[in-house]
Amino acid sequence: MAKRDLLIEVGTEEMPAQVVAPAALQLKEKLVGWLDEQRIRYDRADWYGTPRRIAALVYGVEEEQDALNEEFRGPAKRIAVDENGAWTKAALGFARGKGVSTEHLFFREHKGETYVFARKEQRGQATDRLLKEGLEHIVTSLSFHKTMRWGSHSVRFVRPIRWLVALYGNEVIPVTIAGVSSGNVTYGHRFLGTSMALEIASDYKETLRRGYVIADPEERKQRIREELQKIADENGWSIPVERQLLEEVTYLVEYPTAVSGSFDPAFLEVPDDVLITSMREHQRYFPVKSQEGKLLPHFVTVRNGDDTSLDTVAKGNEKVLRARLADARFFYREDQKRSPSFFNEKLKHVVFHEKLGTVADKVRRIEAVARKLADWLGADQRTKAQIERTAELCKFDLETHMVAEFSELQGKMGEEYARIAGEEPEVAKGIFEHYLPRFAGDDLPVTKTGIVVGLADKIDTIAACFGIGIVPTGSQDPYALRRQAAGITQVILELDLPLILDKLFDAALDELEARDKLARPKHEVVQELFDFFQLRLKHILQSKHVRYDVIDAVLKSGVSHVQGVVAKAELLMERVSDPAFKRTVEAFTRVENLAAKAGGRRLAFNDALNREKAESQLTDAYRRALQRFKAGEENGRIDDMYDAIASMEDAIHTFFDEVMVMVDDAEIRANRLALLQAVSRLTRQFAHFNEIVFA
Repeated sequence: MAKRDLLIEVGTEEMPAQVVAPAALQLKEKLVGWLDEQRIRYDRADWYGTPRRIAALVYGVEEEQDALNEEFRGPAKRIAVDENGAWTKAALGFARGKGVSTEHLFFREHKGETYVFARKEQRGQATDRLLKEGLEHIVTSLSFHKTMRWGSHSVRFVRPIRWLVALYGNEVIPVTIAGVSSGNVTYGHRFLGTSMALEIASDYKETLRRGYVIADPEERKQRIREELQKIADENGWSIPVERQLLEEVTYLVEYPTAVSGSFDPAFLEVPDDVLITSMREHQRYFPVKSQEGKLLPHFVTVRNGDDTSLDTVAKGNEKVLRARLADARFFYREDQKRSPSFFNEKLKHVVFHEKLGTVADKVRRIEAVARKLADWLGADQRTKAQIERTAELCKFDLETHMVAEFSELQGKMGEEYARIAGEEPEVAKGIFEHYLPRFAGDDLPVTKTGIVVGLADKIDTIAACFGIGIVPTGSQDPYALRRQAAGITQVILELDLPLILDKLFDAALDELEARDKLARPKHEVVQELFDFFQLRLKHILQSKHVRYDVIDAVLKSGVSHVQGVVAKAELLMERVSDPAFKRTVEAFTRVENLAAKAGGRRLAFNDALNREKAESQLTDAYRRALQRFKAGEENGRIDDMYDAIASMEDAIHTFFDEVMVMVDDAEIRANRLALLQAVSRLTRQFAHFNEIVFA
């Protein structure tokens, strides 16, 4: 069957950079999804996007959809034909309902009885005919976070649509959306290009290239990298390329050309983070450093165009940046005229949440929780004093001019201003580090001040929000509670802190309760917090490629000990492929299943009621295992804990081989169930082994 390439391009006014890639990918996915639904085969599909267009190009699209051959089962033969062998009303109605004649009816046996079947054959329609009906819906069904209408059109889109290309091979598929009719004409760069006719769909990328448009985002990104490296090599510079900035710039331009500029070295009195943030956030410039990592008074920007008059472009950018850096220097100098205590006082007038009080109220809670954590972690008196001072000042920079201008500098400016004000280095560093980690892959705090105050801040935010009913649902998480919980688990796990979640929850909730900020019963909030952190730990285990059944097994045993949960999962993953492990799991599972027959009542067993040697042996094995398990738990030895319960395996199997549990004697039966209950409680402290699945 003949094939042709299919191109859909939607040309618009400039779209926001963060919209382009998701929109183009969505267009491709909807287009190939529609082709699949229509039984139209194709080879592969690509997507393209620039600030002024999104496009999907599907290669090798069949010219006709696959034929449809379906079979339907109807009434039984005894109902479908009468005594004379003629079709009954039931059979005729079945054929009519399926849109076939009686010539397409036949008999076949199904589950011991003969039924009438209908075979329906439908020849495939021409692809170009189907495209005329489907393309408009594909484009108008694209979804965006924000849309707009323009003119008198009812269509909503991310930006006004200016042109449409719908080309199947060299054939234009007629589509009209918001008054714009499709054709084979695309448009090059707004200033360097012009309108260009596409002879065939597969010419798309090369045609646009002639119009100074690089349609492939990956190709544009690579060109930007090469341009930056070329400038760096020519000048002996190092140009750090932040992934997020590179991604954004890629979707701000259609034809990238890098150009360097300079600024007054006097601005270098301002901290590097301030200068770099000002360049990146306001101007989308790449900062320049020496080979030794020192910030230099230069920058590199990416122009949307060719290399014409680059000197003029550089001067224009230098003029704009000069004003930005002058503002930053002014804010920096003004902030230093006030003390951290002055800004701290202003926090009393900043509302954190109407039900939770001001930011100053939150700081008081952080201080109280941090004191408890410092005690639990065994901090000495000097460190405790540093932690308390860090907690007191941890949010003061929120009211500075600099953080008001650049919110992403919170913590960084706190550290800088605290250092200038003469605070101890551990305090200044802790003010910055208490925000860490801010995102996946971010650095972890290293100072005790940053670790303790960071944990106190994060758990207060989570507990406070849960305490008033703010619980993340779906994609809604306005207070970034998932990120905060991930930060807590990551810090505890990777820094191997001797903290359990129970105490952490209690510390935060007790402070909220004491200040009358807890709107719900504490026990309900605690349970929800455990459920919430269980999901965070599940994600951690999944990232470590732990099997789903092993994850379920360890999480059901509790998540209070973060390191223990991960260590148990890793230990079980080492054993799950060992054939001997299956026998161990079978032993524990049999215990759990039979112990459940106690009906939820917690029973106590009595050695004096043992009647069989096997039950006495299991009793002794249980007591030895319990002692070893507790010792392993106290020493944090997960392997010892597992070895303790595994030591009961032979005694368990012997018990089930030789002892009848559900005997008529109620007292003996209850005692044997009580023994199994005790064994089950012990094994379930490690994991719920009945969750583990074997092929």
